[in-house]
Amino acid sequence: MDNFDYSAIGQRIKTLRKHKGLNQTQLANLLGKSLRTVQKYETGEIEVSIDVVNTLAKILDTTPTFILGYETNTAPIRNLADVLNFLFELDKATSLKFDIDVKKPPRSNEWTCSIRFNGKEMDAAHNADMCLFLEQWEEMREELRCYAATPANLHKWQEQTLAYYAASSVECVEPEELDEDERIARHNACLEMQYGSKKGE
Repeated sequence: MDNFDYSAIGQRIKTLRKHKGLNQTQLANLLGKSLRTVQKYETGEIEVSIDVVNTLAKILDTTPTFILGYETNTAPIRNLADVLNFLFELDKATSLKFDIDVKKPPRSNEWTCSIRFNGKEMDAAHNADMCLFLEQWEEMREELRCYAATPANLHKWQEQTLAYYAASSVECVEPEELDEDERIARHNACLEMQYGSKKGE
């Protein structure tokens, strides 16, 4: 897992362990790890795998995201504008590409809009991850709707999923400002790609 401060993670593990009343040897035994490994976790000398983070969270009565220092609910949804703003920000992520599919009358009997990620998109490094996540999320939602899972099951899955992907950094860029001539030239190039050149040109 990249992009983590392992010394800070180690300090959180140490604090949680002490709060739980465990010494390093006891924690090592519960984890099935050596004492030296636990010591290295706590000093930040070695990476803590996501499986170990999940096990630690259970042993220490916390969440994987807390151990990793990932802050959830930093921007709670208060209104529809918050949701729309998130979608605007999502459009800036360079490693994600999505299409917006619109079906509405008179061309369709439906009025539906959906955001579609192509998991095989080669120019979008996180599209496959997004498809896998959405597939798993829909399975969890269906289990909840059919009472095959509890809200606690869903929350645990959410925490583990957030922890797993917390190290996957995403670069966001603002749309490029172009002068009018360049914008028109690129617009014409897009039209040509979509519809082909006009005959006689």
